[in-house]
Amino acid sequence: MSLLKRVIRARPVQIGIGAAAAGYLRLIWNTSRVTIEPADLYERVAPDLPVIVAMWHGQHFLMPFLKRAEHRVKVLISRHGDGEINAIAAERLSIGTIRGSGDPGGQFDRKGGVGAFKSMLRALSDGYNMALTADVPKVSRIAGGGVVKLASFSGRPIYPVAMNTSRRIEFDNWDRSTLNLPFGRLAIIVGEPIRVPSDADETVLERYRAEVERSLNVLTERAKAAVDGSAERWS
Repeated sequence: MSLLKRVIRARPVQIGIGAAAAGYLRLIWNTSRVTIEPADLYERVAPDLPVIVAMWHGQHFLMPFLKRAEHRVKVLISRHGDGEINAIAAERLSIGTIRGSGDPGGQFDRKGGVGAFKSMLRALSDGYNMALTADVPKVSRIAGGGVVKLASFSGRPIYPVAMNTSRRIEFDNWDRSTLNLPFGRLAIIVGEPIRVPSDADETVLERYRAEVERSLNVLTERAKAAVDGSAERWS
């Protein structure tokens, strides 16, 4: 392991980076002109709580600010080193964490996946909203089967969400992640709920997986258009 990796994995360093990241995200939120669509989002969602919030990896950094004070939320974060920093930042923003991930085939027996899946079910049962990235590991904008299986097992609806800012730096990496910048426009676009039947077989699950993927891709384009000046507004 290189010296840099050893330094970054030191607990005091991770706490410092995580705290700084949380502070930076607060700066973006507090200095941005925020649009949330639909405008009556919280009234629409209230009868469905708790819900599963699905998003693309790389768009998740500002999602903690979507919650209101009365909402209880947990987020699924991987167990790798970067995940530890993300977990510290999330907890500084009053978001609970569950650690683990599934593999590209939608299995939950790797990287702490079985325990994480059970923890997510328990969190939803206890009234927590559950947020997680929908894409399979290291494959951008392709939804895995985990989020629809969670919806099927828990009986809770999936709300797909996309966000973007007008001032940003876009990276050419696997998840097309964005460094959001302060003092601009920020759009958070929430799609219609996706309800997966509890008795869904693999064919049905695949249909809903594709629907999550399609919805997130549409919302991603809408969020980008909203901050770049050519958005079609909700009626």
